[in-house]
Amino acid sequence: MPLVDPRFGARLRVLRLSRGLSLRALGQLAHRGKSHLHDLESGTKAPTPDTAAHLDRVLQAGGTLASLVDQPVDHDAEAEDLLARVKASDVSAETLARIEAGVDDLASAYATTAPADLLPLVRRHLACVGRLLDGRVTLAQRRRLVVAGGWLTVLRATVHVDLQHRSAAGAHLAAASRLALEGEHPEIQAWCLETQAWRSLIEHDHRRALDLCRQAQRAAPRRSSAHIQATAQEARVWARLGDVRRTRRTLDRLGQLTANLPVPERAEHHYRYDPTKALAYTATTLAWAGDPAAEQAARAAVAELDPRGDGGDRPRRSASARLDLALALAARQPDEASAVAAEAISAGRVVPSNWWRAGEVLRRIERTGAPEAAALREVYEEHRPAGRHSGQ
Repeated sequence: MPLVDPRFGARLRVLRLSRGLSLRALGQLAHRGKSHLHDLESGTKAPTPDTAAHLDRVLQAGGTLASLVDQPVDHDAEAEDLLARVKASDVSAETLARIEAGVDDLASAYATTAPADLLPLVRRHLACVGRLLDGRVTLAQRRRLVVAGGWLTVLRATVHVDLQHRSAAGAHLAAASRLALEGEHPEIQAWCLETQAWRSLIEHDHRRALDLCRQAQRAAPRRSSAHIQATAQEARVWARLGDVRRTRRTLDRLGQLTANLPVPERAEHHYRYDPTKALAYTATTLAWAGDPAAEQAARAAVAELDPRGDGGDRPRRSASARLDLALALAARQPDEASAVAAEAISAGRVVPSNWWRAGEVLRRIERTGAPEAAALREVYEEHRPAGRHSGQ
């Protein structure tokens, strides 16, 4: 039997009268007999929880009547049921380990795999995470799956940025940010902000990029990979803004953060900062800032990334380093700049989101009037991604 507060009858009567209803009128509204309602008000009969909830709705009492009627509680049974639900899972430890290893594999493949080829692999892995979340998982397993989904989603957004799928990138960055919140993972949140900063930078919204870099640094755990990467990104933004002093200061901060930093076990993992990237980042930043030291840094980066001259083990980074060198050389040595830029472009490793850098080098060389510019223009037009206009 339900437990009924003795005040139920009196409360029902007050509510009925305050709305100007007779017992008959309330009975018509509630589809209950007049005598049954009289027995409830007088306490002769006890209401069921369903009846109390129904009268609540009819009298618009906001749950007042239902709160006075309760079912007897078997506390031991409820506690045991909750514990059983928490422990119930259809996901094995091996499955979770494979999911997390797959996240690391895909993040490591980012540097060497064409974005269009990587995207379907990331999507398939995300679909698997989604299916597992639909099943029975423990609380600990759910958090691990949410975190794995967060990493995969920010990686997917990054690939969409590379492919210049603007709306898709925005949607998945927003989703990754929510997953980071759900999984209580500040580093994923910071990577979302850093990726947004990169997108703003390549869209030439430099002030927004700067704000996002600073947000990422605040969100990221101190000295984490996301914190270091956001600092490197900030230096590049200052370079695009033409502030050489702040560019240098930020590079100094980056140097302090990466001093004595060990090379990670998987150096190409996109979300683990590799200190060997520092030279390439410095070359890019100085070239964008127009700093005379850019040439030396870019030459050193090319030699480090591609010692054999065949693209090396990091062909995408090698192509970017050559574009940095070409940009640094464009004004003074347009002939060498043209040759270096043509090599970078013809390697086929410049992703669509970076194509504007090739266009910038081409325009710089064309402004010098160097005869080599025409040949570079031909290489540029031959390799430019579909949908990109000449010189962009």
